[in-house]
Amino acid sequence: MKQPESAPTPYRVLQNRDLLFYLIARNLVRIGSQLTSVAVGWELYRQTHDTMALAYVGLVQFVPALLLAIPAGHAADRYGRRRIVQSCQTVVVLCSVALALVFANRANPQWVYLWLLVAAFARGFSGPATSALLRQYAPRDELESAIRWNSSVMQIGAMAGPALAGAVIAATHSGTPAFVLDAVLGATGVVLLGIARPREAEPERSTAPMSLESLTAGLRFVWSSRIILGTISLDLFAVLFGGATALLPVYAADILKVDASGLGLLQAAPSFGALIMATLLAHMPPFRRPGVAMLGAVAGFGVATIVFGLSRSYLLSFVMLFLTGALDNVSVVVRSTLIQTLTPNQMMGRVSAVNQVFISSSNQLGGFESGLVASLTNPVFSVVFGGLGTLFVVLAVALGWPEVRRHRGAGAEIA
Repeated sequence: MKQPESAPTPYRVLQNRDLLFYLIARNLVRIGSQLTSVAVGWELYRQTHDTMALAYVGLVQFVPALLLAIPAGHAADRYGRRRIVQSCQTVVVLCSVALALVFANRANPQWVYLWLLVAAFARGFSGPATSALLRQYAPRDELESAIRWNSSVMQIGAMAGPALAGAVIAATHSGTPAFVLDAVLGATGVVLLGIARPREAEPERSTAPMSLESLTAGLRFVWSSRIILGTISLDLFAVLFGGATALLPVYAADILKVDASGLGLLQAAPSFGALIMATLLAHMPPFRRPGVAMLGAVAGFGVATIVFGLSRSYLLSFVMLFLTGALDNVSVVVRSTLIQTLTPNQMMGRVSAVNQVFISSSNQLGGFESGLVASLTNPVFSVVFGGLGTLFVVLAVALGWPEVRRHRGAGAEIA
């Protein structure tokens, strides 16, 4: 008599050695990128006391993501995804070394934007390949569990990076060591990714020449799937308006009156909240009505952003940032699960590229929007306006995409 199989546990997927190496590599890279993000913001605002200097950081990182997303997605479906990621991350490591030299020598801020731009081009080209790789490390029946653990691991990096950056800057009174540490962590990630072997083969490479039709296949796929289009549109505009984190150096220095370590903890707060939520989700069954959960979470994100904008208490500000991260993670898990489960493997790169345009670039554009509005008005108005904009977006998506409200789960879609 056949013995019944034991119920899968949330930790079974982590027994996959290669997936574990992939997750660790992404985590190290995420920690490093957060180190650089905090150090750049702190150093630029300390030198210029100009919110537009922070806005330009978002702008120079938005442009490459927008320009490269479609060709990068096409490349991820035609060439070795792991090789693309390793090559691009090596460029990012070199840019971190260059930033360390720029700030160590008090060079013109224009050099900062140049190296941020180069690093953004490298990240933009590797983004679709990085996202598409996850599916090749996890069996399909464990994919949703892998996505949730991937979210948890990434949030560990996003939480540890700012806190570590704040501690390093406070101890050394300089952002230079943070850039060096970013380079070391990034190089380690490249090595680990070289060790990890995908279980699922790379998609069959097309020998057909690149064409407009093949380049836009991912866009047409997303456009034809109302549920995917609705969820990534919700994330796009919510992140665009809710970019309060871009102004954290201003809030830390001028409103909450804290030092670099205080700034690091503030920047870590959203990731701390996201980590707690991701860990809870990893132990929970799939959402019965994920669309409703996503709409509610994004609405809560907007409310928490408004309260943060009005707060003058460091503790209350920390708690509100914690909540924005926790609620945003619900949105991330729902969107990522839909994309990973509904997209054919041979199109994952191109669909991930569209997702990158909608989501990743909106982080940088949202930072530019927040800095620009703050320079024209003031930081508090910018943040509160963004939170109100997020609430408006939730209402618009709920009415304009009823499929999001009615969605009953990825299982129903796959069937």
